[in-house]
Amino acid sequence: MSYASRIFCENDEEEACKRSLAGSARRIHAKAGKYGFDEGVAGHITVQIVKSCYSPVAGPQGVHFKFMQPEDLILVDQAGNIQENESGPSRWLNGVAFLIHSAIHQARPDVVCIAHSHTTYAKAFGTLGIPLDPLTQDSCAFYKDHALYDEFNGIVDDIEEGVAIANALGSKKAVILQNHGILVSTESIESTVYFFISLEKCCQAQMTADQAAAARGIKTRLIDPASAAQTYEYLGSELWGNFAGMPEFDLLEQEEGKRFEYVPAPKETA
Repeated sequence: MSYASRIFCENDEEEACKRSLAGSARRIHAKAGKYGFDEGVAGHITVQIVKSCYSPVAGPQGVHFKFMQPEDLILVDQAGNIQENESGPSRWLNGVAFLIHSAIHQARPDVVCIAHSHTTYAKAFGTLGIPLDPLTQDSCAFYKDHALYDEFNGIVDDIEEGVAIANALGSKKAVILQNHGILVSTESIESTVYFFISLEKCCQAQMTADQAAAARGIKTRLIDPASAAQTYEYLGSELWGNFAGMPEFDLLEQEEGKRFEYVPAPKETA
């Protein structure tokens, strides 16, 4: 699994930023594990650190979401080279994840956090090869702000496939990967976590509603475009996603009895 947040570091504050990021990333890992968004090692979250150049932070492949700790994180450059002096003891980078995430991070400098996994309802919905309908208030958060990547070419093993997924995503915050799963990318860790969980639930809701409608010989009633667009402006915004995602982390801290804060070590004096 690979993980990561974009943080702007200045001068000798880079290490402080990295540790702060690691604490935040730990929150995502535990939440992802709790919701069952893992499928073996086929699930990854990345966060981008920005200083003078692009650098994603990643976690070692094979470490379960629930067990990932800040000290496990590894730092890699744009080419996927592990930075030895700034990484945890395990150096097994998920190359497939890196191909997808690095392409998106480079194409979308506005993106801080990217999450992808093979969640049950999203991968089932993905087999239909259709986008999400504006069927409920919650699904309006993705109205005209999610894409469909309607190809499946096997395991991502080259940069071209990662670029193709990035191109399908475009400027949107989510993409449904046909026969695969979902991917969400936003400007903060909190909003990515919230919209990822919400998108999985929306896929579940649409399949349930479609099945019920078919059993009755009717069609589901969609929200009209004007109302869907108005609802999106509120519930689909980065501000809302960030606000709605924060309680997830508050709950995690309460459940684990641990606050994820970075306290910088005192600087040495001459």
